[in-house]
Amino acid sequence: MRIELEKRAEVSKLFAFVSPLLALVLTLAFGAIMFAMLGKDPVESLDAFFVEPLLEVWSLHELAIKAAPLILIAVGLAVCYRSNNWNIGAEGQFTIGAITGSYLPIVFYDWHSPFVLPLMLILGALGGALFAAIPALLKAHFNTNEILTSLMLVYIAQLFLDWLVRGAWRDPQGFNFPVSRDFAPEAVLPAIWEESGRAHWAFIFAIIAAFGVWFMLRYTLKGFEIIVLGQSERAGRFAGFSSKKMIWFSFLFSGALAGLAGISEVSGSIGHLQPAISPGYGFTAIIVAFLGRLNPLGIIASGLVLALTYLGGEAAQLSLGVSDKVTRVFQGLLLFFVLSCDTLIYYKIRIVWSRLRSGAV
Repeated sequence: MRIELEKRAEVSKLFAFVSPLLALVLTLAFGAIMFAMLGKDPVESLDAFFVEPLLEVWSLHELAIKAAPLILIAVGLAVCYRSNNWNIGAEGQFTIGAITGSYLPIVFYDWHSPFVLPLMLILGALGGALFAAIPALLKAHFNTNEILTSLMLVYIAQLFLDWLVRGAWRDPQGFNFPVSRDFAPEAVLPAIWEESGRAHWAFIFAIIAAFGVWFMLRYTLKGFEIIVLGQSERAGRFAGFSSKKMIWFSFLFSGALAGLAGISEVSGSIGHLQPAISPGYGFTAIIVAFLGRLNPLGIIASGLVLALTYLGGEAAQLSLGVSDKVTRVFQGLLLFFVLSCDTLIYYKIRIVWSRLRSGAV
């Protein structure tokens, strides 16, 4: 007996539409089972995880803070994935963007100017794009697997950040803690509505990026090129499109958005560099992209859902006394069910029974 996947002749549009919702329902169901196994009341636990964080205005601000980098990174990854280029290293591009964008407020900390913040954002996006150019170069000219190269570069970026904040960029007045100088007020990303919470302009950047990429994919020649090359490289060549140019474009674009997310997170939420600036936004954004069906507008909704898992995980630690690993379990379950539902939409499972030939051992 063997199990095979047979491609369906026709894909159901209805099931393709409801697939993310079904994945969410299955995630909640298995999450309830997990809480029951931990000795917690499932209904109370899910309420603490997914409902309580939405009941206060300040909590909604925190939701926007956590959603902003997820949406920004996932929108860039959607461009990559739709063009059939697999950037798995957004976490590293996020980190390098935070480093390059922090150069001005750390090295030139005495420079107080309204140009500091815009230059920081530009440097952050540029740093992320240049770091993403490494796997793009290796794939376009040496046919190297971009999944492996982009993923391995994540660890280089994280170790480089750790080296900087423990060495050259460590705050001389920081009592030997591995942190940089605090950013000056001119280098801090302002809040959207400071009177009610601390959500900052990174969320606005994310919404603008999502609508901008949606418009590009739907109404421009570049968007058509992305879709055609993603579906068939051979058809793209007949149309006069270059797969090598698309590798460069998709990686640089996604790296720039990841870098912008990195410097926005450091400038708006943290206020300095430290060894850990991300709880894994770059990897979680992969789930966000697929849960949003690689559609920038869908990514806004899925980014808010995944941000809620971070926020709910923090709330559950306090109210339920569970481990912070519960957040990772929910995110893993969600990715598993999204991919599983998509697989069953495009393929049907076929069980093949085979008999041993006579005389066979």
